[in-house]
Amino acid sequence: MVEINVPGLAGLIVFYFLILFAGLFSKKFMQLLNGRKGAAKKTQVQTETSQLEKGLSDTDDLMLAGRDINYFVGIFTMTATWVGGGYINGAAEATIKDGILWCQAPFCYAIALICGGLFFAKKMRDMKYVTMLDPLQNKYGKELGALFYIPAFSGEILWSAAILAALGTSLQVICGIPESTSIMASAGFAMIYTLFGGLYSVAFTDVFQLICIFVGLILALPFMTSHDNVTTPLQDKLTFNGEEKSVFGTIKSEDAAYWVDHAVMMMCGGIPWQAYFQRVLSSKNASVARTLSVFAGFGCFCAAIPAVVVGVITLNTDWKAVIGHELTAGDYKLAVPLCLNSLCPPAVTFIGLGAVSAAVMSSTDSSILGVSCMFTRNVFQKVFYPKATDKHMLWALRGTIFFNTCVAMIIAITVKSVYGLYLICSDLVFVLLFPHLLLVIHYPHLINRYGMVFGFSIAFLLRALSGEPVLKYDAVIKFPGYAEGENGEVGHQKFPFRMVCMLMHLLIGLGVTQLSNYLHREGYLTEKLDVLKEYCNESNSDNNKDLVIENSYPITELKKEATNGVAITNGVAITNGSANGQTNGEMNGHGNGHTNGHC
Repeated sequence: MVEINVPGLAGLIVFYFLILFAGLFSKKFMQLLNGRKGAAKKTQVQTETSQLEKGLSDTDDLMLAGRDINYFVGIFTMTATWVGGGYINGAAEATIKDGILWCQAPFCYAIALICGGLFFAKKMRDMKYVTMLDPLQNKYGKELGALFYIPAFSGEILWSAAILAALGTSLQVICGIPESTSIMASAGFAMIYTLFGGLYSVAFTDVFQLICIFVGLILALPFMTSHDNVTTPLQDKLTFNGEEKSVFGTIKSEDAAYWVDHAVMMMCGGIPWQAYFQRVLSSKNASVARTLSVFAGFGCFCAAIPAVVVGVITLNTDWKAVIGHELTAGDYKLAVPLCLNSLCPPAVTFIGLGAVSAAVMSSTDSSILGVSCMFTRNVFQKVFYPKATDKHMLWALRGTIFFNTCVAMIIAITVKSVYGLYLICSDLVFVLLFPHLLLVIHYPHLINRYGMVFGFSIAFLLRALSGEPVLKYDAVIKFPGYAEGENGEVGHQKFPFRMVCMLMHLLIGLGVTQLSNYLHREGYLTEKLDVLKEYCNESNSDNNKDLVIENSYPITELKKEATNGVAITNGVAITNGSANGQTNGEMNGHGNGHTNGHC
């Protein structure tokens, strides 16, 4: 049994309570940051009126922080959402294993944020959506649109589990705390402040956490490089564990397609995540949303640099002299905690430990809140309980946060290959979700329900038949260059098959849409045969009535009062004779796009 490091444990407890305090009082802090010192003194009716002016209920306010995220908080929270324990530990591990060229995730996800800002943020924010699934439900209907919650849920939950597992490993190495205990404590603290503060808490604590990440890791680097058992200056080509390695790595010609496939998957598949779009939709306006995305992309790139340097330092360290034995392949994922624990003075070690813990909590709370918001709005309220009041929605959101935190925590404790499972879900987000988000946001007239169903189904089948080494099953469809497994192991694809599946999804969806439109125009696809109700105008209009014309939730508790010239009529704030939102096919309040007889 590993002896518990009491000073380290005490410091960690203090750090966690500071985070908790910041989270619980985040709303007041953010009001001060936004120059709204008098906001805390508003009456309840004034606060509700202000929310209605923006088309926000109390639940929406919790989800989107009043759509009041500014540049300062926004850049920090959007960057911290991606920079988690898996991000830091994974960057160091990839550098040790295959070199910097194969450390793709941090840099590809940084590009994904920039692309999201340039091509998606403005349109999403201008339409005043509440979640990433809103435009999909608006286009395909509430039931079909809710199907996209499955890959989104899987990716977010397994991402949370992966980074919680990374934290458990780190605390076990440095402090001697049992892995399960550290996972439960970290998840519990993140859940408490998220339950009560929503995005206010998550965004504000991200500011504190991201500062800890940068300060902790950058402070530790000089101490690591000055250790007696670290070769300086750091070498590019060296022998590590009896194997010739290059810090930069190499990409062989037969692996080039595999490298490109992964890079494109992460760059495009890194866009359709609710944790990202929640920051976009909570921004003050579309310009802020776009700017935050671009700057957060550069922030993520910068955050990966210290982790990559730790990987290089690990390769240049004589570990036999430091810990008594060489590192095995299974130890590579422990590079960051091992370097902090073995190469730094105790004080620096615990500052670095705070950095790793902060990274995990900043990503866990974001993912848990994001996936809970999608379920509460797009599944619970839109599909199962359309008449839910704002109070129902608030409790449903909190219950879902508690449930999802428990699920992520259990997976992190019990499943040993969580990071591999997360990669599978990132794969599915790219193959199944990205094509539809692209089409619905930019080319909604080119896709309909029939195209969505056929494209989605065939793409899922193609991906499933392409094999998956993480799940230990071989491919049925073997693309050119397939590497057969040895010694009973399954093989893997070297062909860019993920790109093929995604492109097939797009092409089949577009083709089937054109075919169904043709059959409808020619009178073959009659109302009786229109099983998906794509061409039934009345059905489509009713199906998405609450997504397009009405407020997100029936806010029955809010009083219809007139304050300072603002009249609240039928849930819509009207100032100086102009309505905050539009009808006639456009959304009000939240508005969710346009309708022209299609969902």
